[in-house]
Amino acid sequence: MREKLKSFLLDDAVFYAILIISIAIVAFLLGRQSISETTTVQPAGVVISQPAAPAWDTQSSAEVASPGFEVVASKSGTKYHLPTCPGAKQIKETNLIRFASVDAARAAGYSAAANCAF
Repeated sequence: MREKLKSFLLDDAVFYAILIISIAIVAFLLGRQSISETTTVQPAGVVISQPAAPAWDTQSSAEVASPGFEVVASKSGTKYHLPTCPGAKQIKETNLIRFASVDAARAAGYSAAANCAF
């Protein structure tokens, strides 16, 4: 029985299958850990957990709502974007419209782009 198990595990196809599955599980767990809560240890030994901000979330909701915040849109489009969004970078300078706030863009008939974090 032991020899049968040993020969089964030494088979190249089984070895590579187990290796790939193990790597996939470790990668999945590391990915889950990278977006889970971050833990901060204070000098007094108190542990405070705060949710980690996603890597793609570069603008906070307070910045979006502030009066000086700017969003951009295209004259020929129907969506507004944050200036850092990929869609905003594709708009030609001649077609670029700048709005002082999200509310101003909505009032002009534009809606939020799906690929920007608002």
